[in-house]
Amino acid sequence: MSRWEPGARERLVVAAVDLFTEQGYDATTVAQIAERAGVTKSTFFRHFPDKRELLVAGQETLSRLLAEGIAEAPAQASPLEAVADGLLRASSAMTQANRELGPRLKAAVAASAELQERDALKSVGLAAAMTAALVTRGVPDPTAALAGELGVLAFKRGFAAWAESGGGAGDQAAPTSQAQHEPKRELADYLQTALDELRAASASLG
Repeated sequence: MSRWEPGARERLVVAAVDLFTEQGYDATTVAQIAERAGVTKSTFFRHFPDKRELLVAGQETLSRLLAEGIAEAPAQASPLEAVADGLLRASSAMTQANRELGPRLKAAVAASAELQERDALKSVGLAAAMTAALVTRGVPDPTAALAGELGVLAFKRGFAAWAESGGGAGDQAAPTSQAQHEPKRELADYLQTALDELRAASASLG
């Protein structure tokens, strides 16, 4: 069976993150990203309007999956239970490639004010998608907005924990006996744990 090769869009994202990490966001040009990815500049612009938008590749799909999961939650589900269903649906779109890219992307964002701004806008977009889905279910606006914000925070915290847990060298470093007795945790598990922690933290606010 032939080895799967990522498409141009995926290669552009990986190339950009690598270059942002190696030489900084400001010093990286679209031409360099295209060259590293093995495509032309015109191919780059067919996928992205500028280099900043590489950071939010897949945001539209992620927003749609979050909203679909919330919409299809049981009628009796609480707002946060519906959000949990949205997170579960969204986790289905995350692959091992996303996991491996996560820490590198985090480092690139941390080193660039412009990427931090774009990352914040991405969070706003995801929260808006979840809030709208909850409102459609009949959840009052303030409650829906709070649940949407908690959903975004749970996704970011859970994804970061999943990505940093490895799946590569980190998993291989675990003792054999431990690996045999501990089930492999999927992204959905990390997202649910993060949401449960935030739910408990919210309850403690009084």
